[in-house]
Amino acid sequence: MECAAKGSRRRCSGPANRRCDCGVVFYCSASHQISHWNVHKEECGRLKRQMCSVETLNDFPFTFSSEATYQVCEKVETRCSFLDKLGIHRTGIWICECSCGSSVFSLDHLRFDKGWSLSSRLCPCREPLSILKKQLCSWSEYYEWRGIPLDSPAALLLHWPLTIYQAIQLAFAEQLITETTDELCIHYLGPERELYQTAIFGELHALLPGVQVHIDFVGPAVPPDRDGETIDLYSYAHCLDANCSCKTHKSEFSSHINHDKPPEITLRFHSGYYHDRYKDLTKKFLPELIIAPNAGIAAYKSWLPTIELIREIEIPAIFSDYCEEACRLAVNCISSVTGTPPTIPVQLNPFRQPLAVEDTALLLPCYSNCFLFGI
Repeated sequence: MECAAKGSRRRCSGPANRRCDCGVVFYCSASHQISHWNVHKEECGRLKRQMCSVETLNDFPFTFSSEATYQVCEKVETRCSFLDKLGIHRTGIWICECSCGSSVFSLDHLRFDKGWSLSSRLCPCREPLSILKKQLCSWSEYYEWRGIPLDSPAALLLHWPLTIYQAIQLAFAEQLITETTDELCIHYLGPERELYQTAIFGELHALLPGVQVHIDFVGPAVPPDRDGETIDLYSYAHCLDANCSCKTHKSEFSSHINHDKPPEITLRFHSGYYHDRYKDLTKKFLPELIIAPNAGIAAYKSWLPTIELIREIEIPAIFSDYCEEACRLAVNCISSVTGTPPTIPVQLNPFRQPLAVEDTALLLPCYSNCFLFGI
């Protein structure tokens, strides 16, 4: 941990091992803590209240939950060691789930590596046995519906499509989009790891049956050589089992092959910032919903023109971030531009990734797509 007063007039006197009463920030000395109080006092109580929710944040139904949450946060486990125990460390589409893997993967390496690298017992590689009859509200409900055992790590990647599902349900509940639709266009802002895990979005076939979903991935992390690329998802990501029925759909996704029926899930890629690409994006489809995962709005000035654009076009937008504090700061930034509070208040995402983020700036537990709010 770094001293919260680092960068002030006085140099740090040593390691930051003096913990504030809020339990979230650290200081190198009493003098630095005292001098920083004018800055920290406004957030201290708020952070302390957020720390009271740690057990709720870490509450997952999986057999590996303790290792993936408390042990990673306490540095007993690392993401690498945890993934290694599951046999998926630096493998296929799992490769960018840890720092050492993300340093070696490349787009060309993963473009055609589309499978789960798991047995059929552990992943949703086929159609569900039943259509959804009620809204899913937890990982337990999802795993039971898809017939996956709770020792499966599939949720570590499924949080991407399930967060889209949750965002859509929130927009339905607030009547921001119509629930009876057979076509849905989503503008998905700031993708990073998702660009190398596109097969996972095939799960939207099960989550949104009968709906043609068009997702435009837009952001500076989209490689220029993928700008304008389209991928059609005709089936689910495949398992490892050679004789599994999921192999009957040989073309898992394709930009080139003609099929008898139109794709239900289409992904398009656009390099650059949303406010620069919006006019190009809307020549063919106007979006019903904007989704921005792990947005970091308070951390990046480039969000300002995008927020101004979203206010102007009046399209509902759902944001997520790694912790509640990041969302609170984002709400303040957005409200200063729009002059209004969020339409959907900050709330815990039941489908957050069940693997803690390492080496965070605050001691608050952080998870990918942890909290959601909307405007």
